[in-house]
Amino acid sequence: MRRAAVSSLALVLGLTAAALPARAEAPFVSDQAFSFVALGDMPYGDAAQGAYVRLIDAVNTLDPAFTIHVGDIKGGGSACSDARFQTEYDNFMRYTGAVVYTPGDNEWTDCHRKAAGGYDPLERLAAVRSLYFAEATSLGQAPIDLTRQADVSDHDEMVENALWSHGGVTFATVHVVGSNNNFEIRDPAAVAEFFARDAANQDWFARVFETARAEDSAAVVLAMQADMFGGKVNRQSGFGPTLKTLQAEMEAFAKPVLLVYGDSHELELDQPFMTREGARMDTAYALQVPGAGDVHGVRVTVDTSMPGVFGFMPVIVPENLRVK
Repeated sequence: MRRAAVSSLALVLGLTAAALPARAEAPFVSDQAFSFVALGDMPYGDAAQGAYVRLIDAVNTLDPAFTIHVGDIKGGGSACSDARFQTEYDNFMRYTGAVVYTPGDNEWTDCHRKAAGGYDPLERLAAVRSLYFAEATSLGQAPIDLTRQADVSDHDEMVENALWSHGGVTFATVHVVGSNNNFEIRDPAAVAEFFARDAANQDWFARVFETARAEDSAAVVLAMQADMFGGKVNRQSGFGPTLKTLQAEMEAFAKPVLLVYGDSHELELDQPFMTREGARMDTAYALQVPGAGDVHGVRVTVDTSMPGVFGFMPVIVPENLRVK
């Protein structure tokens, strides 16, 4: 990982630790605490396969409750071929535990690019759904059961939107990707796909938070691929409805919510969400995982007995460090 990114996270962790009671120095402070690993935007190309396998081995050693991969399982400049998809499926099956995956733009939205093979993005989306989401379970050697939006709503194509609970916390994946969330106004087919999936996502947010309230969950964790915070949100943005709905649901829930995402390859912990009055929402957090050339992850500890619920520690593989 780049030194700047490591330093930034170290500062964040230092501030977090300073704000917690002394007993938080231990990895876990109650019998109910658990951890999961978040990662994404990897592996980018054949050269990164070895580094990715080393990271998987490190994750397996940690033995988390599960791992979340936030998408972009290949680089944007590599072919969106069936062979590449199978390679990454096989990589998912290297995890000795469960791994929950949500798609990224590199595996379908951007597949029309010449370097990616000039595929039809919608055909590639269908291939992703068929291979990785054939069952209502996670991937990995010890899969967990998932509630899929396709199985509990009229959005029967949305096999990738998943919901599960663990340790008093509600978890969900939501299919929101980079490249403006496939809202390409010059392409009628892309626009139609965007509006259908966006409507499904809005319904899914509602169901996720309804479930959290019904189960009296202490917190909610959401995972998606897109970095929605890097540009203006205007009429041509594919992220406007998502941000509006997400912030409204977070504010109404009034308990800790963590959004895990990728796309920009920078390790970052922030509080970017605002209330309707324009104040920063102090119960909502956004964690961007490293990726691309930085083949590392983040271990998220979850302790519902603590006010903030979440703690963060980088999962750094020394052999994967690069010097710029």
